[in-house]
Amino acid sequence: MKLNNTKIIGITGGIATGKSTVSNIIKKAGYVVIDGDTIAREVMEKGRLAYKEVVDFFGQDILAKDGSIDRNRLGSIIFSDPKYREKLNRIVHPHIFHRIKELIEEHRSGVDILFLDIPLLIETIDEIGERGIQLDEIWLVYTDESTQLERLMKRDAIGRTEAINKIRSQIPIELKRKYATRIIDNRGDLDMLNKQMNKIMDDIV
Repeated sequence: MKLNNTKIIGITGGIATGKSTVSNIIKKAGYVVIDGDTIAREVMEKGRLAYKEVVDFFGQDILAKDGSIDRNRLGSIIFSDPKYREKLNRIVHPHIFHRIKELIEEHRSGVDILFLDIPLLIETIDEIGERGIQLDEIWLVYTDESTQLERLMKRDAIGRTEAINKIRSQIPIELKRKYATRIIDNRGDLDMLNKQMNKIMDDIV
């Protein structure tokens, strides 16, 4: 889906590489960012079609007391078994990409650059194309795996084994580099990231 002269830039990374931080910097610069994580949560809200499909497959044990899907319970299942993770993706991805296309249409008027923040962009790159979403660039938020592991353990207050399982559920960050139009190096602190992003945003104007 090409929006006339609108450039569509996909933002991705690995878990705990700082993708959300980069997206927030871009939003503060005044650009529209369509957030795949937010959409994924929305399509699995109680009463939505994806909610019913997920609960029908995974069962009532993944539900919190209020009937909503407990993301931690569901996560413990999908990160420990690839076949369950693939099943969840097959259920929710059609709903996510349908909503992304709707939001693209909503923002098409008067937007020169539109950002799509998609955590599993590389993992789903073929599916994205098949669903008619055309990316002009891919920006990868990068950090080395050891830093990624350390940040994930600290962020989620989890042990090394669980953190490794989460990281290994995605394509290795080093392999993702070959897909990237631009690599955003986030191995430093927030000040270094902000300076880097300021230069990048100046470049695309």
